Amino acid sequence: MTFSINGRSVAAVPAPGQCLRTFLREQGCFGVKKGCDAGDCGACTVWLDGVPVHSCLTPAFRAEGRAITTIEGLERDGRLHPMQQAFLDAQGFQCGFCTAGMIMTTATFDEAARRDLPRRLKGNLCRCTGYGSIADALDGKVNVEADVAGNACGASLSSPFAHDIVTGQARYTLDTAPMEQMLHLKVLRSPHPHARIKAINSEKAAAVPGVVAVYTWRDVPRRLYSTATHEDHLVDPDDTYILDDVVRFVGQRVAAVVAETVGAAEEACRLLEVEYELLPAVFEADAAMKPGAPVLHERSIAFHDNIYVDIHGELGNVAEGFRDADVMYEQTYSTSRVQHVHLETHGCLAWRGDDRRLHVRTSSQAPFITKQKLSYLFGIFDRDVHVFTERIGGGFGGKQEMLCEDLCVLATLLTGRPVMWEFTREEQFIGATTRHPMKTRVKLGAKRDGTLTAIQVNVVSNTGAYGGHGGETLAAALGSPIAAYRCVNKKADGYAVYTNMVPAGGFRGYGASQTTFAIECALDDLARMLGISPFEIRRKNKIHATDRIESIWKEPSDVVMGSYGIDQCLDLVEAALASGRGDPIPEGEDWREGTGVALSMLESGPPTEHRSGAEMRLLADGTYHLAVGSTEMGNGSTTSHRQLAAAVLGTRAGRIAIINGNTDRTPYDTGTFASTGTVVAGQAVEKTATALRDVLIDFASREFRCDPADCRLQDDTMLCGNRTISLAELHAAGAAQGDRFEVRRKAYLSPRSVGFNVHGARVAVHRVTGEIRILQSVHAADIGRLINPMQCRGQIDGAIAMGIGWALTEKMVYDANGAMVNAALRDYRIPAFADIPRSEIYFADTHDSVGPLGAKAQGECAINAVAPAIANAVTDATGVRFVDLPLTPDRIFERLGSRHGPPRKAYR
Repeated sequence: MTFSINGRSVAAVPAPGQCLRTFLREQGCFGVKKGCDAGDCGACTVWLDGVPVHSCLTPAFRAEGRAITTIEGLERDGRLHPMQQAFLDAQGFQCGFCTAGMIMTTATFDEAARRDLPRRLKGNLCRCTGYGSIADALDGKVNVEADVAGNACGASLSSPFAHDIVTGQARYTLDTAPMEQMLHLKVLRSPHPHARIKAINSEKAAAVPGVVAVYTWRDVPRRLYSTATHEDHLVDPDDTYILDDVVRFVGQRVAAVVAETVGAAEEACRLLEVEYELLPAVFEADAAMKPGAPVLHERSIAFHDNIYVDIHGELGNVAEGFRDADVMYEQTYSTSRVQHVHLETHGCLAWRGDDRRLHVRTSSQAPFITKQKLSYLFGIFDRDVHVFTERIGGGFGGKQEMLCEDLCVLATLLTGRPVMWEFTREEQFIGATTRHPMKTRVKLGAKRDGTLTAIQVNVVSNTGAYGGHGGETLAAALGSPIAAYRCVNKKADGYAVYTNMVPAGGFRGYGASQTTFAIECALDDLARMLGISPFEIRRKNKIHATDRIESIWKEPSDVVMGSYGIDQCLDLVEAALASGRGDPIPEGEDWREGTGVALSMLESGPPTEHRSGAEMRLLADGTYHLAVGSTEMGNGSTTSHRQLAAAVLGTRAGRIAIINGNTDRTPYDTGTFASTGTVVAGQAVEKTATALRDVLIDFASREFRCDPADCRLQDDTMLCGNRTISLAELHAAGAAQGDRFEVRRKAYLSPRSVGFNVHGARVAVHRVTGEIRILQSVHAADIGRLINPMQCRGQIDGAIAMGIGWALTEKMVYDANGAMVNAALRDYRIPAFADIPRSEIYFADTHDSVGPLGAKAQGECAINAVAPAIANAVTDATGVRFVDLPLTPDRIFERLGSRHGPPRKAYR
């Protein structure tokens, strides 16, 4: 068969039933991505005779004789297609995994299509951007600023990978040609929530042509570990085996098959015969805590039966605080189990190199910790393992786990051959991790003027079958959301509980999102009881710049007030909501309108140990090389790191080449999570660049006999008094004397500053259908100095969109057996372009005393205030408090029924 691919004639025969997506990737068109293989996400979009199609749904043989165009074929004679240029100018991407498909779709739009974007973009999803920068690209907006020496910090500079992303040349985890003798791995997953495996018959599976091996729990090292990746491994329970003879949730790995093809491995999994002894299961955390509930783990693992860990603390005396209160409010709120839905699923490729070392190419957010865990599990010397990342297609905490590397390494060790494993979208839902569902009871006491006299919180967190991140997210839930408010009497009790559900893990917001929702809703309800406005009660009780940052623990903390901009944030949001901007309420008597606000505070980084290193050197041509161990997954760290270094060195960011996330080629880094890419790795970069600057100035002053005070770097030169020396000349002079002009520095996460966010929403609620429309979305953030304003806005846009999904549509639904029933993008429903309003985003004018060049965390904290602001707006519109997320139409309708509008507002 003959195919025309990007104007090139290709003779090939697709496999029976092969889709066009996999066929094109076999031809080297790696810009054609897999996000779902179900026609839901659009990442695989290509053109057939100029018409965009989802290649995952198109049989490859049907493309014979037709003109196939992929993202790689849009560029002509070295000139970008206008839509590629538009995405480049606006930086209409973050991780970039969806970008090729988005460009292939939008490049066909005429003016009529551009006026109907909500409908025309329904087949293309983006999890990172919140669609704001994509809309900018379609509007022809130029967000990227010029790269000017001396102006690096604070400029909206382009990503160093931008051109490769819009042309399909950027390489993600599994964008690589098949290695010689490469095998594919697939797993059989448990259909039962709790069972003991009595026997596995693999005879039929092993007989499938192409199957090389079948592995069960008997074939793996019997070593307990946690899939979570933290610097201090003791914060997570060692409760997991690579493969186990007891399964504890529907979707747990039972056996692994490696075969010559994906199809053969999948068929062999279907033919495995497993004999199970069914065990009693428990799905709800409250039920799992009761006496007599089925116990999931041995007593040596959990603190008490199914309670993995409990946390208790009190400052002051809440009993006295409630006695002193003029009014008290108490309510229980719950948040749902949701998935990260990074469009690139988990993936890994492992092989032995010519050096006899193990090489692991992975989508991990923490390659160095992954290397440590692999060395431990398989008894391998650390020096014999190399773990690295290419560009990662989103993470949001979901890839702060080791979920696929262990089995790939096992199979490589046992077969001696390269092994690749790529999760399907269904596996991502049923076999990866989720946000922790939490039930939070909040009790507040206050004086009549709104001054809080007592805060009491009780949290029950459903950590699922395994406890990774369970203790740390619980501690976060009881930390900053409570510390954000001044009150002398605070008490909290928290429990992380094992259940027979898919394990929860790290997720953007990391535990604080759940209790922020509860506390911010309770505070609004308290204000309503007192007849105080939501802004007034927050201004009265918010933490002050000179306060100690205290939650419920009496021990000293390393959390400090590096900058304070919460006053500005509240003022900015209140003014925007009062401006009259946004959409009008829809016509019709059944619509009700309301406004809501919520506040959040979050530490810049986790309380556990976190460290990072950077290495930098001057090259012979006068440019710089920077190596950082953190990973790039759309968080923009590579861009901001170059800008930090360029600002210190007085040069342009474009003169700094950067590599990251490679245990062989970069210094150690704990991992890119909890916004540490800026506050820890960024500090390492700043320290390293400063050290290199000092080394260069010291050498120049000696070599050219000039006072160091009269030496400074300027773009690609060194100014020594009245003399200008090119950096290439400086390098040559140093090389002649054996000076290599290279430095390395480390940074540690302590002290930790705090960031502030305020979100405001104006919504319309239809009292009959339960539909909620967001008419205005406003966000203000105190994140210190903006290293790259364009990226900062993009991160917040993305966090708002994710928060809207959590508030309104996203929920993992399970049947009575603990099996997920909506494990597909079309059923799970992350927000599409049509679902997300254009938010007004503002920044407080602050300069942090802790973070690099005055910056602090930005990527994580913005999500926390979004859902409670929307929920508060819905309550303002309806007069009814909805305590459970998400706020789906059925829940709205159930509570509103035939009510005729809300009571009059009680706010002054």
